[in-house]
Amino acid sequence: MAHRSHARRNSGRSHGTRGETRSRASGEAARPRRGGGSPAGRGIWSGSISFGLLQIPVTLIPAESRSEELHFRLLDRRDLSPVRYERVSTSTGKPVEWKDIVKGYEIEKDSFVVVEPEDFEKANVKATHTIDILDFVPRDQIDPAFFETPYYVVPQDRAKKAYVLLREALQKKDAVAVATFVLRTREHLVALMPAGDALMLEVLRFGHELKDADAIPLPSSDDAKALNARELAMAEQLVEGMMTEWDPAKYRDKYYRDVMKIIEEKAKTGETKEHHTRTTGTVAHDDVVDLLDLLKKSVAKSGKAANDAKPGPKKARPRKTASKRRSAA
Repeated sequence: MAHRSHARRNSGRSHGTRGETRSRASGEAARPRRGGGSPAGRGIWSGSISFGLLQIPVTLIPAESRSEELHFRLLDRRDLSPVRYERVSTSTGKPVEWKDIVKGYEIEKDSFVVVEPEDFEKANVKATHTIDILDFVPRDQIDPAFFETPYYVVPQDRAKKAYVLLREALQKKDAVAVATFVLRTREHLVALMPAGDALMLEVLRFGHELKDADAIPLPSSDDAKALNARELAMAEQLVEGMMTEWDPAKYRDKYYRDVMKIIEEKAKTGETKEHHTRTTGTVAHDDVVDLLDLLKKSVAKSGKAANDAKPGPKKARPRKTASKRRSAA
């Protein structure tokens, strides 16, 4: 039995990606691409930025583009009918109706505290329509691990001057505004920062949502003292040789592209082919001699790649001799 598949092509990623937002933690603002009007997309929140006595009416538009996410349905292999999840009791094995389902928090194994809808309402913060600036901090002091979700902040027409005022002040001071606002039913900690012509709002993780790096077995600063000066110099040379300007358009999601090619191939012929050569993985080296040898080879390779990328002088075309022109005639 043949089952027809449909493959849909998606447009390229929006320039407001999460990866670009991360770069701003080191002081480099990801500039939104110019091109007529406000960013495409529907606003998810409208309100005002509270900046001293100023109230700047704005709208938030998601900066992430999820158009290229891969979504699959689970199917029964025998006839490709979609598989449906059922809510089944672990004690009886029978389906449970929605009306009989409650939320419980497991305080210890198999011991739960039931939390009712009215309990959640008591915890909900009062919805407001303001982004309340609490502090201004140096841009490079916020660790990129805190960044979670980016949004464009778009001013209403009557607030453009105040919007530009805040944007330029942050830009001049190389600062980020730390603020709070309520989205849906939860209060969020956020950072407002300039990015080209835009103000970006990045939802931040709270401190308790990140693991303490001290609890993770990482090499300490004392381990750096044991480095061989020759190794470090060679590693720095490798970094220098590969240094370039940040260009997000240079990087593409190869996995998404290849999966879509496979889907299109199967839709047409039912067959697929390999799109990448399979690799066995790399071997980690901890021997000093091996490490130096690998660094030397890497530096040589990166230097050759850089030279190959440079446009060389054009070769002159060989001129035809008089005898060749006569024979050609």
